[in-house]
Amino acid sequence: MVLPIYTLGQQVLRKVATDIDPSDPTLQQFVQDMWDTLARSGGIGLAAPQVGRSERVVVIDLDLIKEDYPEYTDYRHVFYNAYIEEYDKTQMETMDEGCLSLPGMSERVKRPTRIRVSYLDEQFQEHDEWVEGYLARVMQHEFDHLDGKVYIDRIQGLRKQMLKGKINDMLKGRFSCDYKVKPLR
Repeated sequence: MVLPIYTLGQQVLRKVATDIDPSDPTLQQFVQDMWDTLARSGGIGLAAPQVGRSERVVVIDLDLIKEDYPEYTDYRHVFYNAYIEEYDKTQMETMDEGCLSLPGMSERVKRPTRIRVSYLDEQFQEHDEWVEGYLARVMQHEFDHLDGKVYIDRIQGLRKQMLKGKINDMLKGRFSCDYKVKPLR
């Protein structure tokens, strides 16, 4: 089932998400609903807070970008109880980012190119690993949602000031997108 994506202003986007219980009987259906929602929206990643549940669940489908990044062909994973454990700030990269919860907006965001993450995979096996490149960026973006952050929180100074009008319009429901949303108003 396709779920509505919560847009900026919804309180769930600003809460720190809680760990999931692998024995939750609704979890498997919820993850399938997240995959359906991600496919319908055309995104590459989706975190549970974006669909109204403050739980540490992320789905990432990088197969959509395989023409630009062939190394991600068939890359489609679920991350439970995901955390960024460490940032390697020796190499930073600035790239455009957008977000399904901020439709119609994108901005350049500077992030480390390498991070250490911990999570449970689809079979609830524990992982603690270093991740690099574009996947590291996507994980940072999605895992930020689990900590009550959105990418515009990473923007500073004049650039952030220039976004205020767009943000205010969004909070008032003045935006359009071609997927199901739950706006603030």
